[in-house]
Amino acid sequence: MPTENLASAEDRPTENPASADAPTPPDDPAPHPAPHPAPRAPEVAHTAPARKLTTGRRGPADPVKSLMHRHRELCERAVDPLEIAAGLEAHGVTDRTAARYRHRDVFSLAEELFARVPGVAGEPVGASSAPARDVETRAAWSLRALLPGAACLATFVTLRLTEGVLDGGSRLAIGTGGGLLALLGLALALRTGPLCADGRSSGAAGLFGCWLLGYVLYGDALLHQLLSGGPEGPWDITPAPLLGLAVAVAPAAWCAHLFSVHAHRKLNGSRALEEFAAGVRPLLFAAVAVFVCVLGGLLYLAGLGAGPGGSELGAATLGVLLLLARLLTVHGFPEPAATGLAAACAVEVAAPALILAGRLPGLDALARPVDALIEAGGTGAVPAVACGAAALGLLTTATVALSRASAHTAA
Repeated sequence: MPTENLASAEDRPTENPASADAPTPPDDPAPHPAPHPAPRAPEVAHTAPARKLTTGRRGPADPVKSLMHRHRELCERAVDPLEIAAGLEAHGVTDRTAARYRHRDVFSLAEELFARVPGVAGEPVGASSAPARDVETRAAWSLRALLPGAACLATFVTLRLTEGVLDGGSRLAIGTGGGLLALLGLALALRTGPLCADGRSSGAAGLFGCWLLGYVLYGDALLHQLLSGGPEGPWDITPAPLLGLAVAVAPAAWCAHLFSVHAHRKLNGSRALEEFAAGVRPLLFAAVAVFVCVLGGLLYLAGLGAGPGGSELGAATLGVLLLLARLLTVHGFPEPAATGLAAACAVEVAAPALILAGRLPGLDALARPVDALIEAGGTGAVPAVACGAAALGLLTTATVALSRASAHTAA
């Protein structure tokens, strides 16, 4: 038994060194790894792009960072988060868009951008858009707003006192001088205060406004002469509507001022763009309604003082049109304002042109719409329809444009 154990023990050590030192035969398939990498190579080739695509689909860890870099200048120049919120809204960022940046609304997103981006020292941008609270400043622009009405009133009183005393040439000179003074006063009133547009108003809009005011003086008399086969002789002027409109510049300035003040308060107290828009629309309607009431009273008083003549309805719609056009221009929307004024001018030009064209043989149908309109509402129906339709269009535009936060902050 021991002899067998010794024999087996001797056999084991002799086998182990032999198996350890002997080289592995080349045809032994068990330990050879060569056959297995061949099918794995395609797997590795297909797996690498798949990981790249997955990494590319994942968004950045900080979603606000890209927005911060895109609007860095806006964030650096802003004096408060409200200005950033208005700027983002002007670039198309809504509360729904803010949700993609993990914020409940644009105001919350603007607060984070304002906190993360350091400001640039310099002139505060938002100071120019804040409504003036100084009593002296309000008194200054209020006095300037009274200049057009004062010039027209002085001219009218002078013409009344010199009636039958001065000849026609002298009275014409007085009227022309008074009209120029009224235009100069209007220009001064529009340079400062709540009606100041800071150079955004175009020259074309000024020309359209001058045409509309000139039609108030001469339009009715021109249509009367054209309908009677004229024009013949000098045109009679109707100063009462123009006098009422000139005096109404001051109420228009105050309505614009109050609208701006309360819109800023709504902006400071709002936490969402929809909330601000819903709060500012009634302010716009209230400002327009107050102006209409004041303008109606002024036109009535002007008619009592200057005598009948002209269309009070046409002058009232013109006043609303001019106020809405100025509000849009002041708040950064001069293009729709000029378009509304141009549309009213086009209708007022088309009316006498169609009457004249209807005198040509075979073209009498062209004058029928104007004849029907004048037959139904008198010559004052032409400016009432022209300015009323344009004012309605501008009111619709203002309801959308002026309910945006960006319309009440610095551009």
